[in-house]
Amino acid sequence: MNRLLALLLTSSATLLVFGLWIPLKAVLAQELLAMAWAESQARQVDTRPWPWADTWPVARLALPGLNESMIVLAGTHGESLAFGPGLLTGGEDRQAAVIIAGHRDTHFRALRNLRSGSPLQLQGRDGQWQHYQVWATRVVDSRVAMIDTRNLADGTLLLVTCYPFDSIDAGGPLRYVVEARLETPASPARRVEQIDTVAGL
Repeated sequence: MNRLLALLLTSSATLLVFGLWIPLKAVLAQELLAMAWAESQARQVDTRPWPWADTWPVARLALPGLNESMIVLAGTHGESLAFGPGLLTGGEDRQAAVIIAGHRDTHFRALRNLRSGSPLQLQGRDGQWQHYQVWATRVVDSRVAMIDTRNLADGTLLLVTCYPFDSIDAGGPLRYVVEARLETPASPARRVEQIDTVAGL
């Protein structure tokens, strides 16, 4: 009986550790990324958060109404998305459209709480903040639609993650898309009608 109890406790502890590992890794990585981001801003160069990293911080995304802030990484390959949301396109031109993708169960789980009118902020390496306002949120089936990045209006910020947020099936075909618009004067934003899959979400 004692052996069975010990086996059950050990198994439970193992499952708990594996279940907490991804969120824990995401939180710890953000601390290292914050230090790399500070160095990137101070020296105005790409700074890797650890020597073997294949990505680096490129921006800071803030959701002021939800008290959330996170470092955005270069690229959206699977390894970088484990540590933070990734910049898919945009970022250099302050007025250009920006697309950021992230995992629904770590950094982008807060997206479900954004509503039309919610503020968003994006900080570049120069320290300047761009202020956005959520215009729309929607769910898109990636099997029948795609993001047409060539036709996104200047001043558009898209945040993309998998959907539904509480699904146990990772990487399904549905995407949750938050579309925001730059608050400073820019060319009129056009509604994005085509959204595609972002691999590895």
